[in-house]
Amino acid sequence: MKVFLLRRFLSMIVSYFLLSMIIFATIQIAPGDYLTNMLAELQEQRSGIRTEAALQMVENLRVRFGLDKPKWVQYLIWIRNFSMGDMGMSFTYERPVAELLGSRLALSFTISILTLIFTWGIGIPIGIYVAIHKNTPGDYVATFLGFVGLSIPNFFLALALMVFAWFTLGMPVVTLFSPAYQDAHWSILKALDLIKNLWIPILVIGTAGTAGTIRVMRGNLLDSLGEPYVTTARSKGVKERIVIRRHAVRIAFNPFVSSLGMTLPTLLSSEAITSIVLNLPTAGPLLLEAVLGEDIFMAASILQFYAIFLLIGNLLADVALAALDPRIRYD
Repeated sequence: MKVFLLRRFLSMIVSYFLLSMIIFATIQIAPGDYLTNMLAELQEQRSGIRTEAALQMVENLRVRFGLDKPKWVQYLIWIRNFSMGDMGMSFTYERPVAELLGSRLALSFTISILTLIFTWGIGIPIGIYVAIHKNTPGDYVATFLGFVGLSIPNFFLALALMVFAWFTLGMPVVTLFSPAYQDAHWSILKALDLIKNLWIPILVIGTAGTAGTIRVMRGNLLDSLGEPYVTTARSKGVKERIVIRRHAVRIAFNPFVSSLGMTLPTLLSSEAITSIVLNLPTAGPLLLEAVLGEDIFMAASILQFYAIFLLIGNLLADVALAALDPRIRYD
């Protein structure tokens, strides 16, 4: 296992730099840049400023942020600084990107992890139940609800729940904190207030995932129940609940563990859409604003963090899969 972890860590480093190259190149595809747009706005809004003065100001900013250098040099400077914790300055906010992303990324990651717990905590038990009770009314009801959950877009469900929470429950829907804790320092009470207001984004993001988890778990468990090792366990007189729990379910759970690396980025992207609709203070709205405003350091840093979550998720999935399934060996 130690050799495997070392190999995976080295491959993560290579993937880290390859993904950073793709991200930085993608951000640079859009024509123009923030400073060019800034110059155009200055010329339109402040006609009294001479064109030469505006050009000089923009050129000074371009030199300050290193945008006068070739693209590959800009990338090397950015990835070196990013790896050392310096993510550059946000053009839009004129503040360090690290200051703006700290709490927002933490909230995005918290929502994604809680959504994963919600999705697996509800979807897997229901999937096990309907697989064991195949072709029963409970199976048909779960299948129908699963298709409904998969067919509802996240943005539509977010709008529906936002209207319901505001007009029926009187709850705040454009923030994760009550007014009393909006600007307060972190404490147990503020954390509890956050948890109290998280149910809408978790429900919105987790609905489709829960429906899909039910369907996948049902199919995997039905396949596992027909495997020879299950038939052998039954022939030895092992109780059915033990056969299901220790043998069939354990193997049927493998696809969920192996897909953990892709699940985290998927949840983060779903969280971004939901946060944009609900205007929540997470990384999603900040990413959209950075892309639209061509704030390259902000957008690249957020996407790079998403890539890091992908790499960490894949590593955790490989380790958990080896621990879960004795047939898998990495030697």
